[in-house]
Amino acid sequence: MSYELLKRIQIYAGRIFSVAKHEYSLPDGRTFTYDVVEHSGAITIIPVDKDGSLIFVRQYRVGSGGPLLEFPAGLLEDDEDPLSGAAREVREEIGMAAGKLEHLGYFYMVPGYSTEFMHIYLATGLYPAPLPQDQDEFLEVVRIPYKRVMEMARSGQIRDGKTLAALFLAEPYLSK
Repeated sequence: MSYELLKRIQIYAGRIFSVAKHEYSLPDGRTFTYDVVEHSGAITIIPVDKDGSLIFVRQYRVGSGGPLLEFPAGLLEDDEDPLSGAAREVREEIGMAAGKLEHLGYFYMVPGYSTEFMHIYLATGLYPAPLPQDQDEFLEVVRIPYKRVMEMARSGQIRDGKTLAALFLAEPYLSK
């Protein structure tokens, strides 16, 4: 399939993302305009404490209209590499640095309308090393044993998509 970007017009620029209209030439020669959320990318970290429990944050999410239980995550800053972003975010969100960060995979969040690309890291060898949280974050740190996390995921108690995808990528490392 051959899609060719003909034109891009930015219609909104915000702190976290921008929105643009992309006009494409389609494989059959017609043109079509898509609305695209343009995003710099993000990271999600799966912190594992010395007892094998997974560390989550519970925070209010405007899109869900309430709090969600999720792994620490955040935006990549301008030209920041994902490993550096993961090291920074785990310190900001749970106040711990990782002795080891292992890249488990990556995926597009919602490729039907967004460019957001998510990197997943497993964080082990945790030790206290807090950084200030973002000014709009009010986080509750929650530790949950791995088996209980999997029960919660299967029963619908974890409703954050990136957290569920990260669990899938981490399962071979965590189920040992």
